[in-house]
Amino acid sequence: MPRVFIGIGSNIDKEKNILSSVTALRDCFGRLEISSVYQTRAVGFEGDDFHNLVVGLDARVSPREIGQTLKQIETEHDRTHGKEQFESRTLDLDQLLYGDLIVQEDGVRLPHPDILRYSFMLRPLAELATDVQHPEEKRTFGELWKAHRMCGEMKRVEYRF
Repeated sequence: MPRVFIGIGSNIDKEKNILSSVTALRDCFGRLEISSVYQTRAVGFEGDDFHNLVVGLDARVSPREIGQTLKQIETEHDRTHGKEQFESRTLDLDQLLYGDLIVQEDGVRLPHPDILRYSFMLRPLAELATDVQHPEEKRTFGELWKAHRMCGEMKRVEYRF
């Protein structure tokens, strides 16, 4: 079974939405490995700080089916997809990796390109997948995190899952 990593972020009712989304993911996919939660400033717009984390799970379904499940969970959390890429959101779920699969089809792009751009994705992913190699970069996520130029402050936030 491929190992899948999903990024979770929220800046509206953060604690409520993150806790309930982790519960929903656990209900859909079973056992989860959960990173620390990090607080970061909004990127690309003025808004409340985000809380971000990554969960790992063993896939029993296709990347497409995972994507559909993530969209459904976002909808259940009143997520709206506006015209703006950068805006406040109740919940953002992104499929970051599906094993070592490299794909771009049907709205699914793996590995997720923002892993290498944003600290709020790379840091919690590197925490869970330190020795896993990025399918395209051919370096581990631990190595990528060490080399990453972090923009903005990240601080850990305590959650009880």
